[in-house]
Amino acid sequence: GDDGDDGDDGDDGDDGDDDDEEAKRLEEKRAKHEEFVSEGGEKSVNKKSPNYVDPDGPSSYFELVKNQMKEETARSRSILDTLPDHTRQAMEGFRPGAYLRIVLARAPCEWVENFDPTRPIVIGGILPGEEIMGLQQLRLKKHRWHRKTLKNRDPLIFSVGWRRFQSIPVYSMMDANSRHRMIKYTPDHMHCYATFYGPLNPQNTGVIAFQSLTSSQASFRIAATATVLEFDHSIKIVKKLKLVGTPTKVFKNTAFISGMFNSSLEVSRFEGAALRTVSGIRGTIKKAVKPGEGTHGSKDGGMKEGSFRASFEDKLLLSDIIFLRTWTKVDVPKFYNPVTSGMMKDTKEWRGMKTVGQLRFEKSMPIPVNPDSIYKPIERQKRVFNKLQVPKSLQQALPFKSKPKLEKARTRETLEQRRAVVQDKEEKKLATMVQQLNTIRNEKLAKREQQQAVRRAARAKAQKIEDEWRGQLKKDNLKRAYREKGKAEAAQAREREGGGKFAKKRKKS
Repeated sequence: GDDGDDGDDGDDGDDGDDDDEEAKRLEEKRAKHEEFVSEGGEKSVNKKSPNYVDPDGPSSYFELVKNQMKEETARSRSILDTLPDHTRQAMEGFRPGAYLRIVLARAPCEWVENFDPTRPIVIGGILPGEEIMGLQQLRLKKHRWHRKTLKNRDPLIFSVGWRRFQSIPVYSMMDANSRHRMIKYTPDHMHCYATFYGPLNPQNTGVIAFQSLTSSQASFRIAATATVLEFDHSIKIVKKLKLVGTPTKVFKNTAFISGMFNSSLEVSRFEGAALRTVSGIRGTIKKAVKPGEGTHGSKDGGMKEGSFRASFEDKLLLSDIIFLRTWTKVDVPKFYNPVTSGMMKDTKEWRGMKTVGQLRFEKSMPIPVNPDSIYKPIERQKRVFNKLQVPKSLQQALPFKSKPKLEKARTRETLEQRRAVVQDKEEKKLATMVQQLNTIRNEKLAKREQQQAVRRAARAKAQKIEDEWRGQLKKDNLKRAYREKGKAEAAQAREREGGGKFAKKRKKS
């Protein structure tokens, strides 16, 4: 027991030595830190020391870089000032504030003839790459204050950098398959893509679009704002195209389709394309059929031009309709019309291409209506399905509960129906009397109906007169109630302001 106690005391001693060493290390670190801080704080001890801090130096790295740039600019300027003027201008260029004389080459004569010294001329430069014409794609958004929705292929005036020009944009949206689908109108409160033809501009260049530059326009003139995304001659914009055909011959899983294409060349281009019927049966285009084939047993002389053979998952009906969903490319119009208002006496005289809506309004032309685009009432013929034919061999094998028990309808009349009825005198008298009684009853019912119609008309007339005077009475009561309510509210307002009926008496008292 004593040996164990001695061992425990030895362990406690080792722990105490470790604590002393840790405390010594912490004291040494504190001393080094204080020494480092003191060396950095003493500005005049050693200026070559890395810890030396200049009291007049920059307080941040940003100010340090700015000071270095200023010093470099001052040194360059002092060196350039020692050079002759023509040498300095060739190296540095013209300094801001200098007066220059500029010679313009190939200036249009209209600009010289219609020159107006009261209009300032802003001179700028463009990069060589900005003189190339091509297709550009913008991320465009209709301005929230512009009233009208922008229509596809309506001309717009773009202000990009130093240029103002008119072009015809094509709007599109990107779907989940990274396909640019053409849209007819710009969406509200959303961005869309706009592709137009014009001089190329750098990416992220801001663009402003106008429909008209006239200052007499009552509404907000800025039609849209945009940003240049890219310029690419291979920009592909597509729109949906749905082709419709009908089956002419139907087999088990194969059918001959006509009415979808006009030639075998068109069919060969779409070989392997997916088809779908109205009922959801999927299929594939196999091969074109030569015109005139399949004349055996046909009254119309065989297949027409553009017919093809297709395979399907299930057997079709002759009444089915087959669809082919495709995409067709939309071409961007190559139209570029620069704004030449500076070459006119009055800048308001410039007029660009007008929209289709403006031309129709000026010429009082109605909007053309395509008869095929009008919604027509759906008239579907009632489908008559063939009865279920169960083979007799299968009927014999079925249990009695599942066997068809429907008897055939009789085509011949029964004996009771074919038997002639011969009445005697008493039966004839009874039949005549019943007929006379029915005639008397029908006459009474007709007279009663006429009398009720007269009474209903008189009651409706009286009810109309009563409704009129009751409505007038209700209006008079409401007017009286509102008048009294208004007087009461006015009296309460005067009392709150210190007036009222007994205000003079209160003042005298």
